Amino acid sequence: MSIPCRDITHRSDSGGRGYRAGMQDLTYPQPGLTSENGPPAPPGFHTLRLSTRLPEGSFDAAADALFGWRMHRAVPLLTIAPQQPPAAPGVDVVLRLGPLAAPCRVVWAEREEHRAAFAYGTLPGHPECGEEAFVLRRDPSGGPVTFTIVAVSRPAAWYARAAGPLGRGLQRAVAVQYGRAMRRAAAAR
Repeated sequence: MSIPCRDITHRSDSGGRGYRAGMQDLTYPQPGLTSENGPPAPPGFHTLRLSTRLPEGSFDAAADALFGWRMHRAVPLLTIAPQQPPAAPGVDVVLRLGPLAAPCRVVWAEREEHRAAFAYGTLPGHPECGEEAFVLRRDPSGGPVTFTIVAVSRPAAWYARAAGPLGRGLQRAVAVQYGRAMRRAAAAR
């Protein structure tokens, strides 16, 4: 049995309720699917994990590119508003790939000495439903930096469902482009 994607159209009041504040209008049942100690993927959801090694010493530049959306802006055909606020819990963002709009909300973020990460979840109108995380890890000994993308999702829109395996291929291709964009951002430090 698969969990349905919700198409909830109301806006929520964050009201200081902590982790789930402002998360009621996400289109999937459990925010935090991509966090380290998050719940397992619901039935019917697919998990994508892709890692890229970045140069030693690039952690700070890569983290700045990540939270400032520069990685997203560097992906061909993907657009994001120029005035987009930095990634932080509760921040909404609309990614556009050609004519397709993909509205999301940042559901968690961490920025520590050896780890910088955030995830966004899908909002009504997104062709998929689920969550995608972008995680940077620096080896504490000063070694390499690893950038990992984790997506837990399933098709929501009719055209995403009709695309079948091609939709998963597109998701993987975009993740590969994110990795390349992050390598370029890290090299530009």
